[in-house]
Amino acid sequence: MKTFPIMRIAISPARSIALVAAVLCAGLGLQHDAVAQAKPATTQAAPRVYLADSIIAVVNNEVITRQELVERLRLVERRMKNQGVALPPPAEFQRQLLERMILDRAQLQLAKEYGIRVDDVMLDRAVARIAEQNRMSLQDFRATLEREGTPFARFREEIREEIMMQRLREREVDNKIQITESEVDNYLAEQGAPQGQEFQLAHILIRTPENASPEQIAERRKRAEDVLQQLRAGGDFAKLAATYSDAQDALNGGDLGWRNQDRLPQLFVNSISELKQGEVSPLIKSANGFHILKLNGKRSASVVKATGTSVQQTHVRHILIKVNQIVTPADAKRKLTELKQRLDNNAAKFEDLAKLFSNDLSASRGGDLGWIYPGDTVPEFERAMDALKPGEVSEPIESPFGYHLIQVMERKKDDVSQERQRLIARQAIRERKLDEATQDWLRQLRDRAYVEYRFENADAR
Repeated sequence: MKTFPIMRIAISPARSIALVAAVLCAGLGLQHDAVAQAKPATTQAAPRVYLADSIIAVVNNEVITRQELVERLRLVERRMKNQGVALPPPAEFQRQLLERMILDRAQLQLAKEYGIRVDDVMLDRAVARIAEQNRMSLQDFRATLEREGTPFARFREEIREEIMMQRLREREVDNKIQITESEVDNYLAEQGAPQGQEFQLAHILIRTPENASPEQIAERRKRAEDVLQQLRAGGDFAKLAATYSDAQDALNGGDLGWRNQDRLPQLFVNSISELKQGEVSPLIKSANGFHILKLNGKRSASVVKATGTSVQQTHVRHILIKVNQIVTPADAKRKLTELKQRLDNNAAKFEDLAKLFSNDLSASRGGDLGWIYPGDTVPEFERAMDALKPGEVSEPIESPFGYHLIQVMERKKDDVSQERQRLIARQAIRERKLDEATQDWLRQLRDRAYVEYRFENADAR
């Protein structure tokens, strides 16, 4: 599937254990008076004693410090507020963040064990690409990060770790997904029937351990039922997801965005098919645990039917402004509105503006994406593209990658070869399997890790 490349700028705390005590205490408020000794009243007060950083968890042979957790809490809290996601209670917020850090640490340890490395040359290239995609020089990009309160060295290490974890997941999950010819045949046969729904979903997962005992399963089911009861009583889904969900998207309020039905597990499709917008599903039991889904929207999707032999292709180009820690959605939309006005007034050419401002790799080609088949792009982009006439430029369009200006250059009809139909089917089946396989692998990795907690109901903040 053709998608628009994007490198997310995920800025999270550096994993450093050697910390300066005075800085720690300034951040944590962990300062205590020294025990006063009997001295004359005229003597100078005893110096204040500062507590050093403490270990909050042990993961296999490494530790997570309290200061690391504090930094992550501050970062994620700021991001959630910017996204309008209600914060969970402090104790649950701390628990969620710590579990995420434990899982990240376990992944990085396994990556190192397998010899997965990202050297400085490769890292420099990745950081340079991020700066280029943000239309900045490396020096300007570094200065912007520093102004936002993120040390450049810490940012580099976070990018290094993200690349390592992505390579690990490709090795352990992506490359092990098997797709049989019979699965492709069945998928193509299903596409001959009327369908093509897309669902906007939010998701809560209460994970069960690998080889869970009946008591553990019963306890997790009870927790999931309690969450479902709160939802049905009017509880905020995003806040409850951030509080209870064990899924990777928990701190985004459980938002899954728009998903095509043929790219969702059949268990999910069966559970949401009769839901109305705004309703939540009953509990869904899978190998990974208990799921709750909320249907936020439903719409028809563009589907390439197996029975069709001819489809419309669109020659299209675009200008993409990505949203990240530096560029807000309002900034991106405002910039594209200005560019649209210049195009409408014939004050500039589309390809020239794409080369100057687009954050996509197609910028060097004037934003040209070539000939697009139905289903090649994300639904938001395809829907806007299909509504345009040749030569027409869209208003700013939002997608998971940011905001786009889209221009249709020309259209044509083309035969869909059998090989392409089977390729599309394989991609869809792989996506359907990937989420569940990734969750299953993460669950197994977490269960195998030795984890020792070194605090009891302590508020890290």
